[in-house]
Amino acid sequence: MAIKKGCLTKERKELIRKRLNRISGQVNGLKKMVDDDRYCLDILQQISSVHEALRGAGKVLMRNYLEVCATNAIRSKKEEKQDQIYNELMEIIYKFAK
Repeated sequence: MAIKKGCLTKERKELIRKRLNRISGQVNGLKKMVDDDRYCLDILQQISSVHEALRGAGKVLMRNYLEVCATNAIRSKKEEKQDQIYNELMEIIYKFAK
């Protein structure tokens, strides 16, 4: 499959960057918690928070993909592009459904 340029809107790109920066800080905090030999349940709670933060970023990306990338491909009237987007959608749905 060819490498494609992203189709993130400027607003969503900024929102995702902010979220990822926050997540990076959370992960660094987790490393410190481990180094400081913090209580396991406290660390697990923070890991759960990081999972939720990543899911939130994923939701923003998924919304953008559906509203911009997939919609443009489907409206293009090019059958090859429509088939490709359908296959991408199925693949990502299976990945997120795990």
